[in-house]
Amino acid sequence: MSKGKRYDKEAKLNYQKVFAVIIAFVVIIMAIIIIKNIITKAKSTKPLEIADYVAFYKDEKWGILGSNGEIVIEPMYQEMIIVVDKSKDVFLCTYDINEEDGTYKTKVINKNNEEIFAGYEKVEALENYDNAGNVWYEENVLKVQKNGLWGLIDLSGNEITEPIYNDITTIKGIKNSIIVEKDGLIGLLNNKGTKIIDAQYKEITSYGDNYENGYITINSEEKYGIVSSIGKTILENKYDKIENTFNEKYYAVKENGEDKIIDETGKTITTNIQGTIKELANSGIIFIQNEKYGLLGYDGNIKIEAIYDNLKELNTDIFLAAQNGKVGVIDVNKNEKIAFSYENITYNKKAGIYIADDEDYNSTILDSNFEVKLVGILSEINTDNGYMKIQKDKEYKYYNFKFQEKDIKEILTSNKLYRSKQNDKYGFVDNKGNVVINYIYDDATEFNKYGFAAVKKDGKWGSVNNKRRSCNRTIL
Repeated sequence: MSKGKRYDKEAKLNYQKVFAVIIAFVVIIMAIIIIKNIITKAKSTKPLEIADYVAFYKDEKWGILGSNGEIVIEPMYQEMIIVVDKSKDVFLCTYDINEEDGTYKTKVINKNNEEIFAGYEKVEALENYDNAGNVWYEENVLKVQKNGLWGLIDLSGNEITEPIYNDITTIKGIKNSIIVEKDGLIGLLNNKGTKIIDAQYKEITSYGDNYENGYITINSEEKYGIVSSIGKTILENKYDKIENTFNEKYYAVKENGEDKIIDETGKTITTNIQGTIKELANSGIIFIQNEKYGLLGYDGNIKIEAIYDNLKELNTDIFLAAQNGKVGVIDVNKNEKIAFSYENITYNKKAGIYIADDEDYNSTILDSNFEVKLVGILSEINTDNGYMKIQKDKEYKYYNFKFQEKDIKEILTSNKLYRSKQNDKYGFVDNKGNVVINYIYDDATEFNKYGFAAVKKDGKWGSVNNKRRSCNRTIL
């Protein structure tokens, strides 16, 4: 399983950010553990709304917690129970596992621990994961086996694909892309069971990193083609190779031994390909030659010589470039926009900002004109709500994307309480500034969406909720 790396060289831990993640994780765990006790001790209190159904582990067995932290299924299963959709009481259990011959049994239960969707030999979730190893399950669909063949049902138990396939899997890292195998050939369905590609190919892979970009198909003659996300043939299976370098207008192919760029009609755009194609960017073709990166225009002329250790398009005519172990930003004319003194640089298109991280993980934030606006440890960027959270001098400050500092109450508008500091101690105040939880903590976080905050006292971390209840459990 890939853990993912920012660079090819050995990674460094950002201990401040790692610690922040640990604290956030502590708060979530505490929320799940504590709520059951809160409800038991104060039945008159309206239950808090947190996450929906979730699997939990106790005494070496797995069970299910409900939306208010109550135990829905007592821990009794050896293998982790799979919750495909957190809002629905459809839980997949694996049991009677024989490690020697690899056999096992499955069943689906509801919140009453009653078996549902019976009548199948096996019922399984369609597991998928990305390059960082983050696991998810295809939404609202399960694979079922009957008479040795596989089909699909939805989470209400309705059959959406007959059990006629030898196997059903997923394209790894790509959502809504279900591979079906029949008689030694494969096809493609979406997660509603709609057929996208008939089972007539030897291999189907994604084109780019999203199902909406379409798919590369390989037939039994080892010829490559492109099919759109709705099953339309874009390129016929007549090419020796199609590179997985997604571009909305052009395709990098090999035909009759020749590397070239073509459009969706098959018309040749460029044949003077230098080295190995890495990316079809808006500004041209990023290529590798003698282990160095350069840029070739679609007219076949060199725009940037192959002199960089890496090259990646951040914006049209703007590139992240690596040289001598550091990265910077250049334009298509090789003018330096951000100095080669950083470990990583990203561009947030929605926010319109460049984020440059140094070796100590301090972030320099620049606007679209490459003017430095903020410096600090960037702990959060929320494009939906239009703010950045930055740590400066061990305190967190909030800014909008115009780089104006904002009050916490303008950012976390749904919160009832807010972290406050006085005489080097932390407490919590309401939106009028009234002290609700006294200044007795050595450190604290803001309240999360579940209504819990992590607090530190006497070297230990615990949790408080926005009902002013504290927990005597300590985690760290």
